[in-house]
Amino acid sequence: MSSYVKQATRHQPRPSGGATKRLLIVEDDRDLREALKDLLRGSGYIVDDCVDGNGALAAVAAHAFDLAIIDLVLPDINGLALVRSVRKSQPRLPILVVTGLADLESRVAGLDSGADDYVVKPFAMPELEARIRALLRDHNDITTAGVQFGPLRLVAGQPRIWLDDQPVDLSPREFELLELLASRPGHAVSKVAIGSRLSRSRGTLSDTAIELCVLRLRRRLAPYSLQIRTLRGFGYSLMTKADGAGPAA
Repeated sequence: MSSYVKQATRHQPRPSGGATKRLLIVEDDRDLREALKDLLRGSGYIVDDCVDGNGALAAVAAHAFDLAIIDLVLPDINGLALVRSVRKSQPRLPILVVTGLADLESRVAGLDSGADDYVVKPFAMPELEARIRALLRDHNDITTAGVQFGPLRLVAGQPRIWLDDQPVDLSPREFELLELLASRPGHAVSKVAIGSRLSRSRGTLSDTAIELCVLRLRRRLAPYSLQIRTLRGFGYSLMTKADGAGPAA
């Protein structure tokens, strides 16, 4: 068992909630990679693995994964660049970064590049599995049941939303922005994460383009009890007007 794993529990219960999930591990440390594969397969997941970034990009292009576990230090592609590339091609794929870089700057950079969560080595395997379950659960809630937040109701991939039970049509970019913010209501979503989601294959959006999209969506929500707050230095957050405690900045 790798020294990167503080505690490991074999023969964990099989994940619940439908079909078995397929995970991708991108890790160049052989011992850790094999330990993760054994433990996650023992928990009922289907697991593919790669030793570098180029292999990960090929795997993501060839297969549909439910979650990716990516190390930031790889022998070929910079881990942050890999996360950005995967996020651009698979905007809804949950990404969990696992790395030995424990400083705050590295953690922030990992999340800003498009990762959904961050675990620092050494880690306890039960904690890693709990984070995996949480990411899969959140993703499943959005893609199947949709999102209900205050007066808002939306279903992933459907550009029509409901506000106070009234249908409202949005542009594709407005919907993707709202879907991203509504996936983490009350929490900051960075401009980098927003730009990655909205740009898709059309290249990186400028800060001005992102701000205009936020402004348009903010105006759409203005008649209802929702607002998009600007959290300076952090990003944007979807809140109810009661939680926001004042007009959106």
